[in-house]
Amino acid sequence: MIIHADMDAFYASVEIRDRPELADKPVAVGGSVEGRGVISAANYVARRYGVHSALPTVTAKRLCPDLILLPGRMGFYAEISQHIRRIFERFTPLIEPLSLDEAFLDVTHSEKLFGPAQNIGQQIKHAVKAELDLVVSVGIAPNKFIAKIASDIDKPDGFVFVSQDQIQAFLDPLPVKRIWGVGKTTEKQLQQLGIHSVRDLRLQAKENLLQRFGEHGAHLWELAHGIDHRPVVSEYDAKSISHEITFPKNITDRDILLSVLLQLTEQVGTRLRQQEYAGRTVHLKIRYADFTTLTRSHTMDHASHVTSELWQTVKTLFTSKLPAKLPPVRLLGMGVSGFDRQDSEYALQQDLFVPDGLKAKQKAKQIDKVSDAVKERFGAKALRRGRVVK
Repeated sequence: MIIHADMDAFYASVEIRDRPELADKPVAVGGSVEGRGVISAANYVARRYGVHSALPTVTAKRLCPDLILLPGRMGFYAEISQHIRRIFERFTPLIEPLSLDEAFLDVTHSEKLFGPAQNIGQQIKHAVKAELDLVVSVGIAPNKFIAKIASDIDKPDGFVFVSQDQIQAFLDPLPVKRIWGVGKTTEKQLQQLGIHSVRDLRLQAKENLLQRFGEHGAHLWELAHGIDHRPVVSEYDAKSISHEITFPKNITDRDILLSVLLQLTEQVGTRLRQQEYAGRTVHLKIRYADFTTLTRSHTMDHASHVTSELWQTVKTLFTSKLPAKLPPVRLLGMGVSGFDRQDSEYALQQDLFVPDGLKAKQKAKQIDKVSDAVKERFGAKALRRGRVVK
């Protein structure tokens, strides 16, 4: 069985935990209104106004004038994420983090030690609440696709279990937009065919969907039948570490996309350093509203987990390898592969005989270290990278 654990409004919840007087007010963590800031997380009070992650901060304030906007503390969130990870590790080594606030866990072989997956899920919820005073929503199912839907369907503080014989009863009544890969454009196309629910999609002939949507149609047919064979891949066994975001609304503003891309890069850099990985190849992923997906990559001459180096590389990919005028973007992702499972001293050794290069890398490493510490103590406004300031 697979567990999908997803922290509820993670960054905002951490801030409200530390400032309980904000509990019933609309709260968001994100960049400033004055710049081209975006929302990183919003609590459920703010979400009722339409405030959500990746929304431009200026738009969020227009939707919710009383919104309390707080700077992020990425280093602090990363520390809490590590504590959550240690809780997961009490039950299984098969953990696939998707970001700082969510992960898949394969507990199939853990049930002999800890009882049914439902018990493990409840123990995880209780431990997170008792030790961190935070709430995690849990979905449990035979595969990753259904587990992720299950964790989201009863938020906040959700707990949903779907057994093998309950899969179709669980999926069938759901709106078709719950299927991974069904955005507004695909949803509209499906509705024109009379397909409104997962059941409607399931009853379609696979060949018809193939003819209309290509391989994507075959994938939708499989998901409507609850078929998902992807295994949980532990970060220790992963060939890459990445993070991506699907926007609630398509985005065309390049500055906003770059701001989000920097946030993704900072999260990936944090995860690399946590696992003591350094990677050579930086990847950029972008998906347009019509589901056209582009990937671009660049292999550096050394392995790195230094945020500034990763950012300069992925920013160059974005600015030089993509069209000058982008179609509406629905997904943006960033990742690193080509690992060396060592401290980034490995990266520094590449330039031992180039003192200036060595000093630059040492300085960049120190910036990461100091930046995390400053943000943790004083908040993100105390020290920010140039793109975020802009």
